[in-house]
Amino acid sequence: MVYDSAMGSSPHVLVTGAAGYLGSTLVPRLLAAGCRVTALDDFRVSRTSLLGCAGDSRLDVIRGDVRDEATVRRALASADVVIPLAGIVGAPACDREPFDAVTINRDAIALLNRLRSPDQRVLFPTTNSGYGKTDGTTACDESTALNPVSLYGRSKVEAEALLLDAGNAVTFRLATVFGVSPRMRLDLLVNDFAWRAWRDRTLVLFEADYVRNFVAVEDVADLFAFAVEKGAALDDGPYNFGLSDANLSKRALCELVRGAFPGFTWTESATGTDPDQRNYVISNAKIERAGHKATRSVPAGLESLRRAFAMLDGATFGNA
Repeated sequence: MVYDSAMGSSPHVLVTGAAGYLGSTLVPRLLAAGCRVTALDDFRVSRTSLLGCAGDSRLDVIRGDVRDEATVRRALASADVVIPLAGIVGAPACDREPFDAVTINRDAIALLNRLRSPDQRVLFPTTNSGYGKTDGTTACDESTALNPVSLYGRSKVEAEALLLDAGNAVTFRLATVFGVSPRMRLDLLVNDFAWRAWRDRTLVLFEADYVRNFVAVEDVADLFAFAVEKGAALDDGPYNFGLSDANLSKRALCELVRGAFPGFTWTESATGTDPDQRNYVISNAKIERAGHKATRSVPAGLESLRRAFAMLDGATFGNA
């Protein structure tokens, strides 16, 4: 991997929320690419997801809170690139913890933005649930108006605006992520449907025709590694990121799940609502023009999940 010459041969990347679902996939990816990594996390959810990286001398670990100014100053000290993953992720989790949702998802980003130097580049994951409820047929691109429905969506959209207004920032409006991670989550839609298919063989499906986009957690880790490599050659601004052939209705997703878990059935219900009201087709053309594309398919991810469930049977891994 060749990095931006302004950063030198070994960029130093600060990753907050480094022990989480995405962070525990990304940190090993960055280390393998030759980066120095500072991993900041309070480790309240996962204490073991980064243990496999502990032998790498290029990794520094800081246990702390992203809302604490002294901790953030220390973590930023020598970073070239900042990837703030720490957050309360998903509408249900934010509704359970509204204070943390606002102070971590938005206010901690404002703190980071205030403390970083102008030459410290931020690569920020937000969510394409910020587009809110649409007709489910017109493709949303980066010029589409944002209309978040949930506290989660609002907090991420507000944080994105802070960073983009400040400059030297790229934001990635991520599709619904799926797949296996060292810090496993089963509450994400694909993972949840697959887990129910494995454990119960059935589920009750509401809003079956609602469409959303999907992307593998490994593809998201590759995206951030790509953005570190590109440096300032990747234009500031927002980028949608997901599988371009995976704008799927919930019903279509169930059909794919049945392919990986034979015997799985579902019943459609007229009651029940998604708290984010996500119903949109996403265009990922902008990031693809920039040179990066998601490639790992939903069926491949379901096969990985099936193998993982043989090890996780009886366990629960949510976002709490």
